Amino acid sequence: QVQLVESGGGLVQAWGSLTLSCAASVRASSMYVMGWFRQAPGNEREFVEVISWSGGRTNYADSVEGRFSVSRDSAQNTAIMLMNSLKPEDTAVYYCAAHQTAYSSHYYSTKTAYENWGQGTQVTVSS
Repeated sequence: QVQLVESGGGLVQAWGSLTLSCAASVRASSMYVMGWFRQAPGNEREFVEVISWSGGRTNYADSVEGRFSVSRDSAQNTAIMLMNSLKPEDTAVYYCAAHQTAYSSHYYSTKTAYENWGQGTQVTVSS
C-alpha cells in the first residue's frame, strides 16, 4: 500500500502560480509512476500530467501544456507540479496518484491505471 500526501493548494489570482507536492511512502525496491489528476465540481476526474519513475518522460494534458510542469526529487519519492499562468478554469481538487511499474521510463495517462490515490488538495483561481 502506498500512501500519498498532497500539499501546496490554495487560493491564487488568475495568471498567478502555485506549486503542489506529493510525498509518497513507497517500498525502497519498487518503482512508481506518479500522476496528477483534477476534478472540478460536476465534472469527472481528468488527467493533468504524469512523470515516469526515471523522471525522464512526462506527458501533459493539452489544457495545461506549456503552463504546468512536473518533476521528481532525486529520491523519487516526491512529485512536484509547478503551475504557472493559472486560469479560473484550473479551479479543482488536485489528486496525486501512483502506479507501481516494472519499467522506469513508462507512464500512464488514464486514471484507471492507478491504484493509489491521495486525498486531494483544493486549488482555487480567482478572476
